[in-house]
Amino acid sequence: MSSLLDAPSRNGDNEVIDQEFTFASADFERVRKLIYQRAGISLHDGKRAMVYSRLSRRLRETGHRSFKDYLQWLESASGPSGDQEWQEFINCLTTNLTSFFREEHHFHVFADALKGLSGSVRNPRIWCNAASTGEEPYSIVMVLTEVLGSGTGAKLLATDIDTKVLATAQRGVYAADSRGLSPERLRKHFMRGTGANAGFIRVKPELSKLIDFKPFNLMSGHWSLGEPFDMVFCRNVMIYFDHATQRKVLERIHAVMKPGSLLFVGHSENFTDSRDLFHLQGKTIYKRV
Repeated sequence: MSSLLDAPSRNGDNEVIDQEFTFASADFERVRKLIYQRAGISLHDGKRAMVYSRLSRRLRETGHRSFKDYLQWLESASGPSGDQEWQEFINCLTTNLTSFFREEHHFHVFADALKGLSGSVRNPRIWCNAASTGEEPYSIVMVLTEVLGSGTGAKLLATDIDTKVLATAQRGVYAADSRGLSPERLRKHFMRGTGANAGFIRVKPELSKLIDFKPFNLMSGHWSLGEPFDMVFCRNVMIYFDHATQRKVLERIHAVMKPGSLLFVGHSENFTDSRDLFHLQGKTIYKRV
């Protein structure tokens, strides 16, 4: 997880005093506007120190001496190199906190829902749209195989706006003492590293083959995601959006789900004001209307 740092001191013009880069209030407002336009992320004033900490690394890498110069360069960037820099900008400002079987009650409900499937739906299509470094999607497919068997035809689409964490997820390599994994699941679903790889575990191929990892921006105007989903995990994503953006994303998620399918959200997220789209089914679990 990227951590928040204490804010540097400020002078009378509310400009951050730092020996390395100039970061004025106008620069912060510009960053807020750009990340909102590109990723829907709403940054409040308390995130100023976090923005400085994370983006200053990008200034060093690109050779810029001030945020003003970097942001001017970013906005004028075009072509493949411009697209890549916009992605780096987004990667810097996204927060990735995850673990295996986080919010464990969801996985018990998920397992029960899988047990209740019948016919062709025994091969459900599931979307995890905040895959981060992979612990959540791998937790999902562990439960899939435990309930439906290793020969299941179920598929999981795992997406994230941050391409760097998605690359980590695709590798499927983690510390052997990663939080949330029982000894039984460690034995069943992972291979232990030896020699130079001691202390690490790798997800077994039979799990990896069930997941399709893809970069995806929820602010994208075109959601070409294929057939409707039987279940969707969208956990701890909406907390970074303002109300209007939350509503827009919920409408789009609703459109790509099957009627009666389940939406799993984060522990601090509440969408009871969107009852026309989703009905509360349990603790942070909604059913698509």
